[in-house]
Amino acid sequence: MSLDAWIAIGVVLTIFPLMALSRLGPDIILLGAVVLLMSLGVIDPQQALGGFSNSGLFTVAFMYVLVASIRETGGIDLIIRYVLGHPVGERGALTRLLLPVASLSGFLNNTPVVATYIPAVMSWSQRLRLSPQRLLMPLSFASILGGTVTLFGTSTNLVVHGLLIDRYPELEMGLFDLAWVGVPVAIAGLVYLIMLGPRLLPAREGVAKAFANPREFTIEMEVEPEGVLVDRTVEEAGLRHLQELFLIEIERAGNVVSVVGPGERLKGGDRLVFAGTSDAAVELQQIRGLRPSRDATSNLEKEFKERRLVEAVVSDQCQFIGQRIRDGHFRTLYGAAVLAICRGGERVTGNLGQVRLQAADVLLLEARPPFIERHRQSKEFLLISELNGSARPVHEKAPLAWGILLGAVLLAALGVVSILNAAMLGAALALLTGCCSVSAAKRGLDTQVLLTIAASFGVGAALESSGAAEVLANGILAMMVGNPLLLLIATYCVVSLLTELVTNNAAAVIIFPVVMSAAESLGVNLMPYVIAIMFAASASFLTPIGYQTNLMVHGPGGYRFSDFLRVGGGLNLLAGVIALSLIPLVWPF
Repeated sequence: MSLDAWIAIGVVLTIFPLMALSRLGPDIILLGAVVLLMSLGVIDPQQALGGFSNSGLFTVAFMYVLVASIRETGGIDLIIRYVLGHPVGERGALTRLLLPVASLSGFLNNTPVVATYIPAVMSWSQRLRLSPQRLLMPLSFASILGGTVTLFGTSTNLVVHGLLIDRYPELEMGLFDLAWVGVPVAIAGLVYLIMLGPRLLPAREGVAKAFANPREFTIEMEVEPEGVLVDRTVEEAGLRHLQELFLIEIERAGNVVSVVGPGERLKGGDRLVFAGTSDAAVELQQIRGLRPSRDATSNLEKEFKERRLVEAVVSDQCQFIGQRIRDGHFRTLYGAAVLAICRGGERVTGNLGQVRLQAADVLLLEARPPFIERHRQSKEFLLISELNGSARPVHEKAPLAWGILLGAVLLAALGVVSILNAAMLGAALALLTGCCSVSAAKRGLDTQVLLTIAASFGVGAALESSGAAEVLANGILAMMVGNPLLLLIATYCVVSLLTELVTNNAAAVIIFPVVMSAAESLGVNLMPYVIAIMFAASASFLTPIGYQTNLMVHGPGGYRFSDFLRVGGGLNLLAGVIALSLIPLVWPF
């Protein structure tokens, strides 16, 4: 084996543990790997940048714009309003929820579908007197199952298809070719969730209960009108660096000063709202010039145009992970104050300033209205849900947005134009008709996913051009004793395991050239292995970190790691058995 092949294998073996264990984003890790491989001469600049010209990458980008048009016009909200309704029993609720989610996810990126449904499901579950935990995990799993039905369903399908037609143009697939396997997998998975879900899902209270009463996590004091603190700044009054408290806002003459700065001057009669522990109230009462608030109404129960209460789920890409809130100056960076933190379905008690943030933590924030728009598409947070006064989108153009999406699907399905051209035409129409603004389209582009996909191509090219893919393929063949079926099973299992640990797109793209080399050596049909890669990379149910939608519901649902293993383990096995049974029948070796 050549030196270049050893380097390529060494880089790949380093990438996977880094993506599984490091806080660095997969895009940064993969781009770094491509730069290293190019610097060492394993790949040339054309190979390194080849991913940025791949048709699958551009199809994914145009689909993000189409999804943004549905979101901006409130298209998904319409379905929520008219479909969820008033079901009878828990299984009826699951049926009403899962069927439309799975159907939508066949044509829309499932991340915004799940993000839109979560707040609706939270309030819907209260009306039904069900714990949100009984619905949120099935919501994520249904979106994943729906994505396996069409080429549009997941970015992984589009990317693997792009790799396929770049290498073998004659093997181009149709939009619904995957449905021969995807529909049975999705139906079986939905039946599993509806029939067995109520027995397997937990029933803890989760975030809704933990954040139910604002009085539990706020302390209110009043500045004495003739006291010594009048006209002093917050810094001078000693209220800036309290041990277990944050001053989050001041109510003054019917208005609210949110995200209070150290130079803010106090006035007589100001009501000061602190977030912290109840024990810290003793410390406040000892400060001369402050007295307990005489108003029986909690300040957070009042509505102010300057203030919003917001729930935000911390992303695994948040720069504050592992840092204490006070040390990281969270309030300064985001312009929002942390009122409470929920982790594993329970509110974190004690000194908030000393809490180190973790991925999937749910934060209850007090913020100004611009915070919501600014961070709705931020990679720092997986979900932004406003608790009071949430503005709803204008629905007038929702039918037009849906019409454009369905038109793009029909053009691709009937073979009138390619999937790339259909997505491109749909995105252009969405912009021209005003269903989606240019700024909303830019926000809708998930640059991390796009960069991860593009960089993965460079790493895959290194495996192929250096000969490493061929060597690895021969090693796999030796273990499989030249059996095409064993190779198919091994492909599915390896990709399924990797996608639970790292990103599904990276796992699929890096494994693709190895599996193709092995299949070519056997002289068999390549399509069974292409389909197996698509399904194995998408069917991620075992861990909250395996798929973004799983991480999105992990915090709001108050789930534990074991909950995903218990519910998702059987679903992973069911999807794998059905897919591996049907793939050789639809695409014979």
